Formats: sequence, structure tokens, C-alpha cells
Amino acid sequence: MANKKIGKFPFTKGIYKDMYRNRLWTMRQYSGFSSVSESNKRYLSLLDSGVTGLSVAFDLPTQIGYDSNDDMAFGEIGKSGVPISTPEDMESLFDNINLEKVSVSMTINSTAPILLAFYISLAKKRGYSLEKLRGTLQNDILKEYIARGTYIFPIKSSLRLTTDIFKYCQEHLPNWNSISVSGYHIREAGSTAIQELAFTFANAITYLDAAKKEKIDIEQLTTQISFFFNSHRNFFEEIAKFRAAREIWAHIVRDRFNINNTKSQLCRFHVQTGGSTLTAQQIDNNSARTTLQSLAAVLGGAQSIHTNGKDEALNLPSEENALSALRIQQIIAYESGVPEFIDPIGDSSLIDSMTKDIVEKVNKKIDEMLSKGGVKKLIENGEIQNEISESSIKFQNDLDSEKAILVGVNKFRNKEVTHKKEKQTIKEDDRETMIDNFKSSRNEKNVANALALLERKAETSENLMPYIIECSDNQCTLGEITYSLKKIFGEYSE
Repeated sequence: MANKKIGKFPFTKGIYKDMYRNRLWTMRQYSGFSSVSESNKRYLSLLDSGVTGLSVAFDLPTQIGYDSNDDMAFGEIGKSGVPISTPEDMESLFDNINLEKVSVSMTINSTAPILLAFYISLAKKRGYSLEKLRGTLQNDILKEYIARGTYIFPIKSSLRLTTDIFKYCQEHLPNWNSISVSGYHIREAGSTAIQELAFTFANAITYLDAAKKEKIDIEQLTTQISFFFNSHRNFFEEIAKFRAAREIWAHIVRDRFNINNTKSQLCRFHVQTGGSTLTAQQIDNNSARTTLQSLAAVLGGAQSIHTNGKDEALNLPSEENALSALRIQQIIAYESGVPEFIDPIGDSSLIDSMTKDIVEKVNKKIDEMLSKGGVKKLIENGEIQNEISESSIKFQNDLDSEKAILVGVNKFRNKEVTHKKEKQTIKEDDRETMIDNFKSSRNEKNVANALALLERKAETSENLMPYIIECSDNQCTLGEITYSLKKIFGEYSE
């Protein structure tokens, strides 16, 4: 029986019949700092300010599998997010936060199974029902090879861990999105809107094919897949892009994978305003950019949105600027009147024409990629990376020649510098002491046994999530678990 709340295939106008009239988008703020304790304070402050979902940013060592006290982590601890090396860190991060009541998104890929294991250990320790946990694990490893570079293992082994997460979430975390296929970072690397959608959906097809090969129920899996897109400079193009994304995905699920489940066909996506569009010059201009990009996401029908702080081109956003960024969403939601209308400008001939054009170009590009051997082959021969690089160079050339205008940078520049980088004082934890204390209180025999079991299982075809969770339950660190897997899988070299 059809769900009366769901929109009409192919959902170009929105995945829900009444869209924001019944429920607004989730307002997330992506944050993480050099200190676990300071990150926790920021999360509590954001929740108190009206945020309805948390998005965790992890630092670079955490993203690539190094504990904070590892020599390889030196100089990068806490620079791009919060450092999480132990299950105890995860517990401190969510201190005084009820995880059964808050949706948590974790932007993590190579070490996604480990961070998820830490989260599950915490939930079990607190007595939460895993079935009630809501959130999203990015778990999109392919875009790391394409656009970001925070990979660890060879592609084949990485895809195995990705599908292991799929299977575990199907069985134990039914309300958890086991992957958020990200076009955001592809766009930040310099791609066009067409490339952003084409590469993202080609990656999604690759994940579904891998899951199907592992005999995972892909009909159920497609109900646990979400997407993560960028809201960029061109206002109308971005609105049309979001509308096109729903149409493209609906047809991929129905026509390519023969899935007629309506819920599976829904392209549910989070949007973040474009970090690469922010400027260090005249930073107040960034608030105008973020407002337009947020409005484009709302007019395009996003399910959750993060708005960048105006100072993010300079440093981590201050609490004041993070709050101001949130207020942009709240003003659109509660003052503008826009949410009262379903697809309010979709009937515009301009938007309709742009949507159709994007759908056609993206589908053509996906077909070309698959005909060349698929994403994995194109990553290994560097074709996707080169294409993004060429688009990025073209845009920079357009800026240099003033064919494209960036206000305050290549036109309308101020004669004097109006903003200096403000050094934020963020209390840093003594990470080395914390990890030493953590290790001194655990049972080393249990640690060794859990890691040895994980290594043995990594040589089989068994799902590794239960064994990674067992490592977490026995107080193994992120670095120790990663190293054990490296011994079996090896490392990827571009």
C-alpha cells in the first residue's frame, strides 16, 4: 500500500508529499575541536540553541587511523576536528547527551567501522537500545580516493569494511544510515555540479553492486543510504541540482536495480553550504553567501542542512559565529514563509529546464563511466581525479581573468585589510597523558586477545564489525585496531 506521506515518483518536487509543512529539515552544525571536553561543551551549547542533530568533525590522525600519541599524529592533533583515540574519548565526547534522543552524524570514512564500534560500545554501556539510535555514518571510502586522500587500505579491503558496516547496521541499527554518499568533498575539490552528481551516484552504484555481491539485501540497504551534497555559488543551478538528484536516484534504484520499494527510491540528502566559496577577505560577505546557499538547499528540498560560520576561511568557527550560522537556517524556517510551500519555484520554466538538462548530462556521464569499467578502474588510472583537477584549474583561471567574480577577492576589494585572523584560545587536553592513563587501567591480555582474533578474522571472509566492536569493548585504541588491519590488508598507494 502506498505511503500517503511520500511524494510522487520520481520525486523531483520532493520526497514527501507535504515537505516542510509537516516537518522541517534537521538543522545540524558540523563541529569538533582540539579538545574532547571543549567539543562536548560546544555540542551541549548547540543543542541548547535549537540544533536538532549533531555532526562530528574528526581530526586528521583519527581519520587515518593514528592515536594522538603516535609520532605520525604530531602537529595535526585537533586541527581539523576532535581527536578520538579510545572508547573513553567517545564517552567523554557525548557526556550528558542522550543518544536515544539526538541524531548524530559522523563524518568518518577509512576508520568508520572503528568509530562506529566506539559509539556502539558507549550505547551498550549506557543501556541504550541500538534500535533507537538515529544517525549517519559517512562511510564513503571511494570519494577519499577521488577527492580527499584520507584512505588507509587498498580499495578492495576498504569496500569489504564498507559492506561489513552495511550488514551490521541492517541487523542491529535499523534507524541508522549506514552510508552517506558524499558529493560535497568532490565539489570542494573543484568539480562542477554535473561532476558532483555523476561521481556521487556512480559511487553509490558501486556500493550497491558490492553489497549485492556479498548477498546483502540491497532493497533494505537503499532505505539506509543517504547523500551529502554541496550548496555552491550558482543559486538556480544548485536548486535544480537538488531536484535532479532525486529524479536520477529514483530511476537508478527502480530501473537499474529493479527495486520497486518507494522508500528505497527516495534520495534523502544532507546539504552543507560551500566551504570553498568562503573568503578570508571581507569575511562578513560570507554570511550573505551562506544565506543564499542555505535558501537554495531549502528550495531544493534538503532533509538536513549545515550552515558554515562566516570565519571558517580563517579558523575553526567561534561559538558566536556558529550560532549566527544556525540562526540563518532558523530565520528561513520560521520567518521567511518558504517552508509553507512545496517545491515553490519548481514550476518556473528556468528551474524546470535546468533540472532536465542536469538529469540528462549526469545520466550520460554515469553511463560513460560504467562503460569504461566503473569507478574502481577510473580511480586506479587517475581519470576521475584528473577530471576534477581540470575543472578546478578552469575555475581558478576564470577568477584570474575576472571571467568569474569573487567579491572582495578579484573585484570590489577594500584598500585596507579589514579583518585579521583572530587566534582562538581552545583548551587542549593532555592527549598523551590521557591515553597513557587509559591504557594503564585496562586488561592487556584481553586487549591482545581481541586484536589477535580480529587479525585472524580479517584473513577470512567473515563480517569484521562484531570483532571490531569486541576490540572496542576490551578497550583497544583506534591506532591498535587500525594497525592490526594493516597487517592483513596492507596500505593503499596512489
